[in-house]
Amino acid sequence: MSDTDDDRTASLMTPAKLAQLKVRPKAPTSPAAWLDQLAADAGSGHVRRLADLRGQLEAQVNDGNYEGVRAAAEALRQGLAQLDFALVQPKGWLARATGKGKEAAAGFKTQFERIGRAGEDLSDEVRGLLKKHQSQAAITERTLVEFEVELRAIEKIMDQGARWLQDMRNQLKARESAGGGEATLAQLHEDTARCELLVARLKQLRSASAAAQQGAERCKAVARSRASVVESVQQALNGEWKTWRDTVGAIAAEVSANGAVTRGVEPARSVHDALQLALEEAGKGCSGLAAQERALAQELAALQAPLQAAG
Repeated sequence: MSDTDDDRTASLMTPAKLAQLKVRPKAPTSPAAWLDQLAADAGSGHVRRLADLRGQLEAQVNDGNYEGVRAAAEALRQGLAQLDFALVQPKGWLARATGKGKEAAAGFKTQFERIGRAGEDLSDEVRGLLKKHQSQAAITERTLVEFEVELRAIEKIMDQGARWLQDMRNQLKARESAGGGEATLAQLHEDTARCELLVARLKQLRSASAAAQQGAERCKAVARSRASVVESVQQALNGEWKTWRDTVGAIAAEVSANGAVTRGVEPARSVHDALQLALEEAGKGCSGLAAQERALAQELAALQAPLQAAG
């Protein structure tokens, strides 16, 4: 083996690189031991950092809570279901004479105001969730960026290790063909064993890297779902809820003044139904997102095992 081959073969296996990778601090007693240790521990520092980041991501996922918004959306939807438009239909002369028209108008107004309070509760929950989501999204994004940096470092080490392994195997074949004495055969056996160490290490790194990459992609997918759900609820408030307040609010104001309305009830019913549908979809979105985050938390927890094994 030439000096050039030695340099190239050991390019991954130097004490400087060993220190850079922050492998276990047990000091090898010989140059060969340095090579053996690095073959067994290559990339362990990056893997341990991935394990730390994995824990951070799991904590961030478990910090999500959409039950408040889901419950508030459901309370508003149920309130809407109880609104009785029959109370604002035109009344006959007997109803007007007996005061039942005013009683019905007052009932409608009470229902309208109760729904209004439920809508404000939902708005408060959404504002709190949006603020929390914006803060959490920035933190998660930074964590994922660092996570991917560590993954790329491990991929580079795997590429370097694969090249070293191929070089070494080619050299071993040439040396085996050339033959030699006992010392040469002993060195050949030692280098072959080192190759097997690196094969096992690369397999371990590959398994951990693949699992971590999958976890990172799932985190990104859930982040997109989270943003979509929060946006859909906010749109329901800015759209259907605002339209409902304006449309049904006008009816409530007219019926308070006149005891009934002569027009606008059917359009109000359509707006009413649209809001109920939007709230139903928002509730499903929150429940679905919570389920996604529970599944992601479990996946991130399971990622700990291959990272520990490779760290």
